Amino acid sequence: MAKLFPRRNFIGIDIKGARIWKGAKIANDTNLSNTAFLRTRIEWIQSYFGQGEIDEIWITFPDPQLKRRRKKKRLTGALFLNSYRNLLKDNGIIHLKTDHAILYNDTLSLLKFNGLEILMQAADLYSSPPVDPVLSIPTFYESQFLEEGIPIRYVSFKLPSRKEIIDLEDEEA
Repeated sequence: MAKLFPRRNFIGIDIKGARIWKGAKIANDTNLSNTAFLRTRIEWIQSYFGQGEIDEIWITFPDPQLKRRRKKKRLTGALFLNSYRNLLKDNGIIHLKTDHAILYNDTLSLLKFNGLEILMQAADLYSSPPVDPVLSIPTFYESQFLEEGIPIRYVSFKLPSRKEIIDLEDEEA
């Protein structure tokens, strides 16, 4: 993405040093001056960015956190969406790419429950060619899943800064 949009800045965030190293090496080897990398826990993201500082967030192939007690750790759950809405510009965009049907479907349910504007959704992104060339940039994991014939799911949506996101489980309680 940094190659496609040289006038925009991109920051990769991950807790795993090997993934950060690989991205930084590629950026360094190809002289991409619009990239930076931050090795940290996503729970600490508010320590690094100010309110309204981010235009878009890409969440690619996160751990689906399937166990009930770990659902609050989902990067597309209410807890994290409320954190992101403070960092994003008003109506900033969140993108999710995943191979995991449960994570994808649960995320869609949460978005619809909260009345968030879904910009695009695809249960099988590659069943027809993506209109946006950015969507056809495969991640490492995405390439592996595609080789195995696993469909890639995608959703993008707007996140209003003033709208508190309510978890489905909170509402049910």
